[in-house]
Amino acid sequence: MKKKVILTLFVFACLLFIAVALNYGLTSGVMRNYPDAEYLTSEEAAVRPVYDQLSIKEQALYTALYRGIDEEMEIIPLPFEVKGDDYSKVFRILEKQEGEFFFLDSVYYTAKKVREAKMAYKAELDTELRRGELNNAVQKAVNGGSDIRGGYYIATYISNYIINHCRYVIGDDGGFASTAYGCLVEGKANCEGYSKAFNLLAAKMGLESQVITGTTDKGENHAWNQVKIGVEWYNIDVTWEDTDVAGEIRSEYFLRPDKVFYRSHTADDDLFKPYECTRDDWNVYKSGGHHADNLEQALEIVKNALSSGNNTIDVELSDLDTYEKFRYIMSTEERVLPLMEEAGVSVDGTFIIRFKENIDELCITVIIDKEE
Repeated sequence: MKKKVILTLFVFACLLFIAVALNYGLTSGVMRNYPDAEYLTSEEAAVRPVYDQLSIKEQALYTALYRGIDEEMEIIPLPFEVKGDDYSKVFRILEKQEGEFFFLDSVYYTAKKVREAKMAYKAELDTELRRGELNNAVQKAVNGGSDIRGGYYIATYISNYIINHCRYVIGDDGGFASTAYGCLVEGKANCEGYSKAFNLLAAKMGLESQVITGTTDKGENHAWNQVKIGVEWYNIDVTWEDTDVAGEIRSEYFLRPDKVFYRSHTADDDLFKPYECTRDDWNVYKSGGHHADNLEQALEIVKNALSSGNNTIDVELSDLDTYEKFRYIMSTEERVLPLMEEAGVSVDGTFIIRFKENIDELCITVIIDKEE
């Protein structure tokens, strides 16, 4: 009799253990089947250059997150279990590159191993309403440039559109300043919001673009873009192009090569490697005849501008020594007046010469006004 009781208790304990194990397996996800791996369509991948740099497994993870976040799923089943570091890498890339996901919190959950992705969304949002507002704002911007052809002109249009419809703000404070929604709907954004808006509009208008994060030469965190024009990649910083002065744009940061751009920018490459930008053929200083390789060329640019009746002259110098010599001459009345006479400008009266300088980029604007 005693043996029967012990056997019964043993069987009961085994059944209880199995029941608990099954319940844990089902609730924890350990015993659930993995969903099939899926990938972005060719059309979706074509405007997401970072996606091409990912491994096959990372692309499947990216796609699972992209589809799940688009449906605002709080728990997203992954096609396989991944290391926490691998999950963090893909999530951090997606959070920066997908401008339409303004409702996604940059804070995320991870672990040593990740089987299901737990999402954190911005709290207390009427997300459906706001997504509609962003879609309308994007469509308005796209419609405004629907007749524009050529990558250079599309990039110019997008850059100018953002500058004309947004003002720069510092920080975020839990709002939308670091999102495309803040930039395109609310009209105020920080550098991340500017770059995400450019990325989103570029994708909608058929350009390959990616958000780059890094630091400035002052050691501050910053974000900008790389965009593909034809077969070449270029750096563009819409935030720094924007002066918040109507009609005034800094051209130093538009479609520039690394050798110029990286004087003031340092890109992060821990998540993916930015493209190498070597060409300078869309430099507005060169194309507009405002780039000088030596002092004689710089003075000739000033003379030609004055001859055309232009008293505001932008000049880009090739090196610091030439920049300093040009700056000195243009601030010396004895050197400027003969230059004006050569250009056919009357030198009667008193003139005021002002400068807008960007010595980091070796660019200077000379403004010569006659004192009334």
